[in-house]
Order: sequence, then C-alpha cells, then structure tokens
Amino acid sequence: MGKVGAGGRSPAGLSALLAGAGLLVLCAPGSCGGGSCCPPRHPSAAPRWAPTPGGLPHQGPRGRAPAAPLPQLGRPLFAVAPGDRALCLERAPGTGAPVAVASRSGRKRRSGEDLEKAEREGTSRSPRGVLRDRGQQEPGTPERDPDKATRFRLEELKLTSTTFALTGDSAHNQAMVHWSGHNSSVILILTKLYDYNLGSITESSLWRSTDYGTTYEKLNDKVGLKTILSYLYVCPTNKRKIMLLTDPEIESSLLISSDEGATYQKYRLNFYIQSLLFHPKQEDWILAYSQDQKLYSSAEFGRRWQLIQEAVVPNRFYWSVMGSNKEPDLIHLEARTVDGHSQYLTCRMQNCTEANRNKPFPGYIDPDSLIVQDDYVFVQLTSGGRPHYYVSYRRNAFAQMKLPKYALPKDMHVISTDENQVFAAVQEWNQNDTYNLYISDTRGVYFTLALENVQSSRGPEGNVMIDLYEVAGIKGMFLANKKTDNQVKTFITYNKGRDWRLLQAPDTDLRGDPVHCLLPYCSLHLHLKVSENPYTSGIIASRDTAPSIIVASGNIGSELSDSDISMFVSSDAGNTWRQIFEEEHSVLYLDQGGVLVAMKHTSLPIRHLWLSFDEGRSWSKYSFTSIPLFVDGVLGEPGEETLIMTVFGHFSHRSEWQLVKVDYKSIFDRRCAEEDYRPWQLHSQGEACIMGAKRIYKKRKSERKCMQGKYAGAMESEPCVCTEADFDCDYGYERHSNGQCLPAFWFNPSSLSKDCSLGQSYLNSTGYRKVVSNNCTDGVREQYTAKPQKCPGKAPRGLRIVTADGKLTAEQGHNVTLMVQLEEGDVQRTLIQVDFGDGIAVSYVNLSSMEDGIKHVYHNVGIFRVTVQVDNSLGSDSAVLYLHVTCPLEHVHLSLPFVTTKNKEVNATAVLWPSQVGTLTYVWWYGNNTEPLITLEGSIAFKFTSEGMNTITVQVSAGNAILQDTKTIAVYEEFRSLRLSFSPNLDDYNPDIPEWRRDVSRVIKKALVEATGVPAQHILVAVLPGLPTAAELFVLPHQDPTGENKRSAEDLEQISELLIHKLNQNSVHFELKPGVQVLVHAAHLTAAPLVDLTPTHSGSAMLMLLSVVFVGLAVFVIYKFKRRVALPSPPSPSTQPGDSSLRLQRARHATPPSTPKRGSAGAQFAI
Repeated sequence: MGKVGAGGRSPAGLSALLAGAGLLVLCAPGSCGGGSCCPPRHPSAAPRWAPTPGGLPHQGPRGRAPAAPLPQLGRPLFAVAPGDRALCLERAPGTGAPVAVASRSGRKRRSGEDLEKAEREGTSRSPRGVLRDRGQQEPGTPERDPDKATRFRLEELKLTSTTFALTGDSAHNQAMVHWSGHNSSVILILTKLYDYNLGSITESSLWRSTDYGTTYEKLNDKVGLKTILSYLYVCPTNKRKIMLLTDPEIESSLLISSDEGATYQKYRLNFYIQSLLFHPKQEDWILAYSQDQKLYSSAEFGRRWQLIQEAVVPNRFYWSVMGSNKEPDLIHLEARTVDGHSQYLTCRMQNCTEANRNKPFPGYIDPDSLIVQDDYVFVQLTSGGRPHYYVSYRRNAFAQMKLPKYALPKDMHVISTDENQVFAAVQEWNQNDTYNLYISDTRGVYFTLALENVQSSRGPEGNVMIDLYEVAGIKGMFLANKKTDNQVKTFITYNKGRDWRLLQAPDTDLRGDPVHCLLPYCSLHLHLKVSENPYTSGIIASRDTAPSIIVASGNIGSELSDSDISMFVSSDAGNTWRQIFEEEHSVLYLDQGGVLVAMKHTSLPIRHLWLSFDEGRSWSKYSFTSIPLFVDGVLGEPGEETLIMTVFGHFSHRSEWQLVKVDYKSIFDRRCAEEDYRPWQLHSQGEACIMGAKRIYKKRKSERKCMQGKYAGAMESEPCVCTEADFDCDYGYERHSNGQCLPAFWFNPSSLSKDCSLGQSYLNSTGYRKVVSNNCTDGVREQYTAKPQKCPGKAPRGLRIVTADGKLTAEQGHNVTLMVQLEEGDVQRTLIQVDFGDGIAVSYVNLSSMEDGIKHVYHNVGIFRVTVQVDNSLGSDSAVLYLHVTCPLEHVHLSLPFVTTKNKEVNATAVLWPSQVGTLTYVWWYGNNTEPLITLEGSIAFKFTSEGMNTITVQVSAGNAILQDTKTIAVYEEFRSLRLSFSPNLDDYNPDIPEWRRDVSRVIKKALVEATGVPAQHILVAVLPGLPTAAELFVLPHQDPTGENKRSAEDLEQISELLIHKLNQNSVHFELKPGVQVLVHAAHLTAAPLVDLTPTHSGSAMLMLLSVVFVGLAVFVIYKFKRRVALPSPPSPSTQPGDSSLRLQRARHATPPSTPKRGSAGAQFAI
C-alpha cells in the first residue's frame, strides 16, 4: 500500500528466500547498469521485509526468483551468502577491481590483527589511544577482568583450500554464482562483460564445477559460442533445473537444463522477459513478465508460453498461496484498464480469458497497491484525500483495516504476515521520519499499537527502510530503533511488541576493561539495517539453526551513532552482549552456528579470517590463501552443515576471477556426541516464560570442538500459566500507567455489538486480547478472554449515508454506490428507507442486505437531497446526504465584444459545452486586476477606464476539472466599424472553425494595409462564423506610446472613407492559395451586435440562427424600401452618390451588445 509495503528486513526471511531462489546478487556502487548483473526482481523475491520501490512494498512467499533492479551499495563490496545460496559479483568500470567504501567511523579502529601487532610489540592501546605495556594498568581505572575480555589467538593457522582462476575472463566485470547443494557438488558461474558506454553485455562465459569448486569447465560451446547470456535462474523446488536468459539486445531466447547445467536446450521467445516468478510447489510452472507489461505463463518450464493478461502492473502478480486457494494454478494480478485505473483480477493459468477472470475487490484500487501474501490480500483505495486499506483473510470478503481512529495514516508498510497476524508500520499524520508499529488480530482487521516512533530512512531508490529486525529462530523477538527526544535508541521485545526494553551494554570492552554504562541513560545501540542489496550480508545477523546467537554492529552510549562502531555478539538471545571487534566484519554461520567466521570489511587485500568455536568469546586467525586477495564475496555450502565456503576475488586489479575453495571439515576431528551438549533455557532477564512457554535448547559445550551436523531444534517446550503479561490491549483500548487496558476517548465499547441482532450473541471484549502465537494456558486466560454475550436490543443510533468512494459528487448516467452505516442498533430487525431525491425511493428490511452498497443512476444534473430513515421497535434515526450530480465539462468559450468604448459597461459570458454540467465556479481575470472575481454565475458586467488592449480570462471549475478561455478586447473613446463581404469562392474553403477565421482575419488585414497604406495599428479585422463568409472591419484611434499623435474623429472619418473607396474599387484582394484570388467588398448590410460567440463546435444550429438573422434583415430592408417609396427623404449629407447603402457606426453612441445565446458562433479578429 505505499503504500502498503515492507520496510525492515529479516535475516530469517533472507535465509528463506535464498534457500528457495538459490541466487545471491552483489553489485558495486553505480555499476548495476542495464540490469545485467543486477536483474529485475519480483518484490516477493526480496527478503521478507525488503522494500519494493514505488509502492506497496512487501514481504513475499519464499522461493521467488529475483526480478527488480538491485540498489547500489554504500559499503565495501563484500558479500557473505550463508547456506544454500548463489552470488553475483561486479567490478567497477575501468579498474577491474572491486569497489570498497571506507568504514563509517572517522577514526581508525582496531580488530584482532591490530591487537596481534600490539601484542608482538609488547604494548597495547588504551581507549584514549595512549600506548602502554601489556601488564601495566592505567592509573585510576578498575581492575580488568581477563575472563570477560574477548580472546584472540595470535598464532596463524591454515585452512585447507584450493584456488582456481577463470582464465580468459579477466575483462569480465560481472559474475553470477549458483551452488546447487542438497547432496550436490555442482557450482555454476556466469561471468559477463558489461559495457558501460553501450549499456549492454558484450561477452559472457559459463563455467561449471562438479567437485565443490576445486576445478571448473567452460561451457560456452554447449550454449553456443556466439550466444551472450544475461542472467541465470534456478528452479526453487528442483535445483537441478537451470534456466539461462540471453541478452535481449542480441536475441530473446531461453536455455534450459534439467541436469544441473550439464546440457542445454535452446528455445526462442517472441517477447522479452523482464522478470520470472516460479510456482512455490509446481517446479515446471512459471510466470514471465515482459518488457511491454504483458504476463505470460508456462506449464513446461519455459518451453511453451501463453499470454495471460496485458497491461499488468510491474511486480503485482502472484501465484496462489497453498491452503488459502483451492486452485494451485490460480493467479492474482493487478491490471490497468484502458482509462488508466487499476483493478485486482484473478484467473486460472490455463484459462485466463475475459469471461473467466474474477474481480475479488469491487471497483478500482490505487495503482501499484496489490499484495497477496500468505493468508492475506491487501489493497489500497484513496478517497477524500485519505488512503484507506482493505484486507481479505483466507480469500473472504474484503474488510477495511481498522487503526486507532485518529492515527490518520499517510503511509503503511506490511512488515510480516507470519503466524496468522499482520505486523504493520504506519506513518501517521504528524510523523516525518518515523513510523508506528501496529499488530493485528488474526483477520488482519483490528490493529493495536506495538511501538511508537520507529526510525526510518530512504534507500537509494527512494524505498522506505524501517529500523526493525526480527531475530531468527525465536518467535516474537524483535529489535527496533526508536526515536525518543531526538535520540535514536535500540529496544528489544520477546513478546511481539507487548513489552520493550533497552539493551544492556557489555560489562567490559574488548580488552576486559570495565564499561560504565547505566540504564536508562546509557545502553547498547545496534544498526539494524541489512544491506541495501537484499542479497548481501548486512551489519546484523542471526540464524534459525542458532537461535541464541546474534551478531551486530553498534555502539555504547546515550544514542545510536555512526561513529565509533564496533561489533557485538549475544549468545543468550539478547540478554547480554560482548564486544568482539572494533571494526565492521561480515559474519558467516558454519555448522549450525557452532562456528562463526568473521571477515573484515576492508578495501585492502586480505589472506586470513577469524574463527570462533565458543560463540564469539575467543577467536583464532586462519589463513585461507597464500596470496592476499581482494575479496568480492563469500558463498557458503548449501545444506545444513555448511562446511565448505568459496571466496571470490582478485589478486590484482586486472587479474582473472579467483575462486578459493575453503574446506572447514579438517578443523573438526569428530562428530558431536550427546555428552558434548548442554541444555540452555531461553529467557528474558531471568523470566523463562517467553510467549507463554518455557523452551529449552541444546547447545554445544564451548570447550568441545566437534561437528554438530543436523540441527535438532528445541529439546523441550512446556506451556506456562497465563498471566497479564501474555495479553495485549484489544482494539480501542489503551494501556494506562497502572497497567490496565481502558477504552480510548474515541472508542465506544458497545459499538462492537452493532452487527448482531436481538437473540444472537457476540464476543464482548474485556479490553484484552491474547498475544497471537502465545501458548500459555489456564491462569487469567478465562478472565481476560472475550465473553459471548446476548445481543442487546438497541434503537438505531449513529446513522450515516456516504458514497462508496467518499466523494460528494457523482456523474450523470453512471452508477453511484451509497453506503448506509449504523453505529448501533438491531441490524436484522430494522427497516431502512432511502429516498434518492430524484423521485425514486427504495426500502430494505435489514442492513445486511445492503452490505455491498446501494447502486443508483441519476439521469439529470443537479444537487440531490438523499435521505435515509432507519426504524425498529425501539426507535428511529435519519441522515441526509447532499449529492452533486454532474456531467463532464468539455469546452468553455468566452463571449464578449471585440471593441468597446471607455467607461462603458461590457457584458462577458462563459458559454459551456454541454450547457448543463452541474454546480460550477467561475473565476474571472480582467484588466490589470491582481485578484480574480469569483462567481457562481456564468456572466459578469464590467467597465474599462483606460484605452488599449485588455485581456479577459475565465476559468470554470467543474469537480476536479478546470477549463479556461481567454479573449482580448480593444477599448477606445470612439471607433468606426464596417461590415465586409467576399467573393463567393471563399466559401468553398471555409471550414468554419476558429483557427481558420483567425488566419484569414490576419490575411485580410494585410491586404487592407497594402491596398490603402493605412497603418496596421488602425485596423482590426474579425471574420464572423457561418456562411456566407463575412467579416467586421474596425477603424481604431491608435496613439503612440508617448500619448502623442492620437487620431481625431475627423482622422477616423478620413481613414474610413479611404477604406470604403478602395473596397468599392475592388482594390482589396488576397490570394488564399495558388490560383484562388478572393475579392473583399464593403457589405450592403451591417449586422449587430458584433460579438465573438464561437464555441469550438459550430454546426447546424449556427446555420439556422444565421438564416433567421438574414431573413429578418431582408424583411426589415423591404419594409424600409416601401416606407421610402411612400415618404421619400433627402440623402444624408455624409453619404456619397452611389454609396447610399453603406453605413459607418460611431461605436460610442451604439447600444452595448446583447447577451449571446448558447451555441451561437463568434467572429475571430486580427489586430
């Protein structure tokens, strides 16, 4: 949801993902170009809490292949891939060397090798950096405790290793590695040369080992010597099945192997794959997302494909979740409609036709908001400017997710859906860089607060990262960085957020010196961000098979800091901690956590690493190569023992890829027996009941150096008696200082019974609910558990009627869905009457029949008063909704005179198409006014007090749409006007559209200026709409900018007479196109008023209107002619012989133009 997504990362999820997908990717900073080494990955291929850029990031089911660009790294180029993994490596362009970033601390920090050097020299350093003798105690300091110091074995031991060089690939700057595992010795390596200038892959090589990486064979001849490979996919349910993708720049093909990459078959594709999604159970079922946003399916492991759906939203497609869907081939997807909306669709893989697609969520959803995860489906729908989140549990009907009433979320991230519960991070209205953690009931509907103000940050792609970490192997255990009083502190919980506490700092430092750190003023703080690249090791690690061991980087003090970072380990599930290094290291768990391997983060070449057999209390240095190696990454042997490790790197900046196989089996002399183990009880500060049970684990004794083998899990688990600590506050309740859960000020506990009827029962909350997955029994369980209670008879109260989308508008001729909501009342025995306000009313016998809303279509535009009346035997209630029904506004045309006189009132009218669109707001800008005039009427009257050209703009607001039109009006004290006509051939080329009239007006003006010599500033021409073509000529009194040389009335008369003379002599003409000459004449009739009335679509109505005008004028002329015959009058002194039918107008004495009618056409003019 963006929206809903995952922010933090869980190493347990990372292990699960990598065990399923079998692919690990590492890219250097800035080098993930083209998606070659760093291919697109489906969000559900990311770690279970990995963020997905753009919206609704989320965790996903296990076993997904990568399918989205990996972010850049901001730390040394180093990867550790524990267990069943594969690795993708990349070297920086130009150097052929891995890119490394210096440690975040500004000063140099020491680790075991630094201590070793100091030991040889007989000195060590105090925390202040002062050299002193090893045996010398610093004055004024307490005695150090050598038993609590982290011990480093000084002599260097040697591990059994072999080195293999990928000869001939020294130019290749990217590599992908897959170790098949599961009793297999096969390793596949794909190396590539990515050209950063071309943005594509130009070379590739495929290597295969069948002896755990001791030797490799080059397979280019088996896949085709000219074939360029871009990516390697591995089936998560059968790792013998391999899929290679060719570079789409060259060809679109798949190479498929069913024998762990020994042989391949090539299949051509008619589309370009962007990402793949494997089925969690069926090894041959695959979904492929193409670069043109189409979704394809294959039931034959890519050998044949069929189109499922077009316009699919990237990364919003999912296989069915086993147990929640009956059909294993069901596909969930988010698709875009032709008008740009998103909708949630489901269909069967082999039968996804239009007729067989279902829409589980009614209506549209917010783009990029669909999540299908475990038993839950999430979507988001924004209305009224607020996001609303909906959830479907086990594919039942969607319900709106209920947060505390005034949470008012801006953003939500689904963190986890494990154990039939939703863990979500919500950014509320008053938060910017923090999130609140909420935890839900089983259905994912009702949420309660778990922790406030958890720190967040942005990844390089803008994705949100929540500082929350789930410890692997222990249910309900989380670490979180909370911001309090502008300080970020690390907190821990053992019961899914019911209780949190600070971390106790170690008693001593690395050398055994006492650490003075008193809670709550000082504590241990950890960096909880896993690497931005979800396929590399981060700065905190835990593992399911070693539930008590946590390794992390952090600092001791009053708050979390990016300086003075050290490495810490806890071997009792976070109760106590020890400092193990003063610099950042990556840690790999070997032999079910029985051995910890630490490799320093450094940009320098190294040849040794550190091993601990006693959970980090002491470390021994082992060399794994004789020549120092620039380390790019580490890949652990798949399976349960993880005793073989491959280190990838380079001896020099331009050498080939070096693969160092390290075998740890030689460090063990035997397998562990029963007597090598001791029991260990999980606890929280001495409290043995964790999540309602006492759990005892089997741990190897620290002094025994035997190989554990298969992980056995907890030795025994015993349920505890329920106490108040096993219960959290229920929805609507808040925990007070006395520990009691009491109703929040906004919550009415009786509202929970609103959905039941008299005679039925409901669960009446006690204010508490048991923490999900808590296994306690008896005790206070009965006291705190919700009790069944008979539904009380209640009168209707709190009645509301709203639209389904929360808007107060509806579109004419379209369905509007009305929702009736009742806070309390007997819903089964209630009569509901709804009056839509348009003469139609309906009745319902109970609210349950209206759960999907009431649909109604309004056929007219207007404001309708929708009323609802609810009655039962105990009372009644009513509610009103004023609904604005509109139709889309398509066009606005501003109608006003072309020329007017100063200080004369002018009418301006906004002509709309269509004319009836509902409630509108008009915003008028005219003259030099800096503030607009806002009206509800479509016309205004105003005056201009100065001469010149003025612009008038009207903006019409209709719902979410705003349209505008702008016109220019000339203002003068006086002017003259004359009607023009043209030779009939002009009508043959008149399309009667505004653009044509504007262009021809400009041509006519130019012809008049050339024929008469009158300056262009004195002439304004406006071609009128309709046929026959006519125009109006205006003679204007132009003046210089200085105000001088203004034309007088006599000058205007002279210009007018000159224009008439030239027009009567046929001296004014223009060429419309080659061979088409058009004559301009003075017309024999003058139509009035002269206004621009043109909407963009003039038509038959305009022609009819003009016809009526001309007929009226003809009748008027005949009448005047008869009157002249009866009463002859002398000619006007101003009329020349032969020009008796011409008329010049003095505009300042003219009547203002009348208000135009809708649909009339208007003239266009040129100045």
